[in-house]
Amino acid sequence: MNWIKLEQLLLEGHTARVVSFDPPLSHHALCTQALSLAGGLQQRGVQRIAVHLDDAADLAVALLGAWRAGASILLPADLQVHTRQRWDAHVDVWLTNSAELEALYGAPLPAAELDLDACQLSLCTSGSSGEPKRIDKNLRQMANEVEALEQLWGHELGDACLIASVAAQHIYGLLFRVLWPLCAGRLFARQQLAFPEDMQRASLEHPAFAWVASPALLKRMADNLNWPALSQVRRVFSSGGALPSEAAHALQQRLGQWPTEIFGSSETGGIAWRQGPTLWQPFAGVQLSQSEDGALRIASPYLPPGHIEQTADAARIEADGRFELLGRLDRIVKLEEKRISLPMLEHALTQHDWVQEARLGVVNENRASLGALLVLSASGLFALREQGRRALTQTLRQHLGQHCEALALPRRWRLLRQMPLTSQGKLPQAQVDALLLAPRPTLPEVLSQHPLDDGWTLNLSIPPDLAFFSGHFPKTPVLPGVVQVDWAMSLGQQLLDLPPRFAGMEVLKFQQLVRPGDSIELTLRFDRERSKLHFAYRNANAACSSGRILLEAACG
Repeated sequence: MNWIKLEQLLLEGHTARVVSFDPPLSHHALCTQALSLAGGLQQRGVQRIAVHLDDAADLAVALLGAWRAGASILLPADLQVHTRQRWDAHVDVWLTNSAELEALYGAPLPAAELDLDACQLSLCTSGSSGEPKRIDKNLRQMANEVEALEQLWGHELGDACLIASVAAQHIYGLLFRVLWPLCAGRLFARQQLAFPEDMQRASLEHPAFAWVASPALLKRMADNLNWPALSQVRRVFSSGGALPSEAAHALQQRLGQWPTEIFGSSETGGIAWRQGPTLWQPFAGVQLSQSEDGALRIASPYLPPGHIEQTADAARIEADGRFELLGRLDRIVKLEEKRISLPMLEHALTQHDWVQEARLGVVNENRASLGALLVLSASGLFALREQGRRALTQTLRQHLGQHCEALALPRRWRLLRQMPLTSQGKLPQAQVDALLLAPRPTLPEVLSQHPLDDGWTLNLSIPPDLAFFSGHFPKTPVLPGVVQVDWAMSLGQQLLDLPPRFAGMEVLKFQQLVRPGDSIELTLRFDRERSKLHFAYRNANAACSSGRILLEAACG
C-alpha cells in the first residue's frame, strides 16, 4: 500500500486513490473539499468547531479542513439537547450533516503539511460515573498510533475494505475506520452498520474486507449469517468493552480466527491487544507500571511527552510485559466496612450457565446492599420460565455464596433483555444504580411498528422481569389475559384515534401462553363504524390471543 503520513494527507490529491464509496470519494476530491472547508472557516473567523457526522467520509473532510484552517475540533458523544447546551459556549460552529458542511465551503486554501503539535482534537467520554469528560489530543499522538497499527496489521489487511459497526466520534472508531485507512489507502464504509445482517451485506460487496466492531454487535452474530462467505474476513477488531469469552469462541469456530480485542481508552489511546484467551500484549512503545494498589500506569507515544496516565484497572504483569486484567479498582465498594469487588462478583455470576452478562451496583434503601442487573442466557431464560423468578434468584444467590460473604449477596435483582449500553459501549455505574432502584417494568418493549390501512402491526418483546409475572403464577410465569387486553387498548390509544371509554369485550380467545422473553406480534385494527378495536397476539405462527374491545365516547 502507498502510505501517506497523517500530516501529509492534504499535500497532494491522488486522483486514482478511492477513499470511500456510496457515493464514491477520491483522495483528490477529499483534499479539494477539505481545503474549501478550510478557506470557508478562515473567512468566517471560526476557531472552534463541534463535529458530529454520521458519514465517515464527511468526517474526514471536516477534520482535515478544520486542522488546515487552524481550528480546534470537539467531537461530542451525541447530539442530545443537554449535550449541545453543555458545549455551546466552547465552540463557534456546530457541524452535524452534509448540508451544513457544504454551506461552510469557501475559496480553498493552498495545500500544506499539517502541524502535528498545533492540530487539536477533543473527545468526549462518559467516564465511569456517567459525568461527561473532555479529553484533548494533538495530531502527533494520533499519527503515532495509526503508524503503530499499520506496522502490526497492515501487511495482513492489504487492500481490505474497513466495515464498521462503531461510530467514528470516539477514539476507536476514529482511528480504525477513518484515520488509519486514510493513511494506508484502504477503502472505508461511510456509514456505521448497527446490525449483523447489515455488516454481512456490506462485507460481501467487497473481495477483501475487515471488521471494526463492538462486543455488542459481535455477540449478536448468529447462525443465520453466511459464515462460509464471511470467513474471508481479513481480521475482526473488537473494542469498547469486554468481549464475552463465549462470543469470542463462537467467532473462532465460525471464522477460523479469534477476534482481535483492543484494550484502551479515550485518555490513553490503545494500550494492548490480544486474540483468544491469552494475556494482553502491549502496543509498541507502551510502557506499563503499577501503583501501590496494583492499578496500571501507562506511558505511551499516544500520550503527551512525559505524561503517565494512572488507570483504575488492576492487573498482573508478567516478566515478558504481557498482562492479565483483574478488574476495575474504582468499582470496589464498602459494605459494613468490608471491601467488595463488584467485577469479581460479576465474573462469578457469569460463570453460572444461566447468566450471560451481569452488572452489580449499590442500592441505598434503609441500609446499603448490592443489586444485580442480569441478562440471562438461553438456559437461564428456560429456568425462569419453568421454575419462576424466586427459584432462579435463590439458585444464583447460592452459587454466588461460594465466592463471597453473605452481606455481599445481591438483595435486588433486575432481569434485562440486554444491557442498555451507551453509544460508546459503556454502562456508567450511575445508570446501573438507577436501574436497580427503578420499579420492574409493566409494559412490553416495542421493537418496531408498521402502519396498516386501518391499524398497526407491532413487534413486542416481553420483558423477562415483567412485574405482572409475580403471582401469576410464581413457579410458571405467564402473562395474564387482562394485561394483554389492557396493552392492546393502551397501545391502540397511542396509535389510533380511539374513543376513550371501555364498554366491553367480544369473542375473547386465549390459545397459547405468553412467557418471559417471548417476542410476539400484536395486530390492531379499529372498526370505526362499529367502534370496535380488533386485536390479535401471535408468537411466530401460533395465535396467542385475540378479541374485540368495545369502546364508547366519554359521557357529557
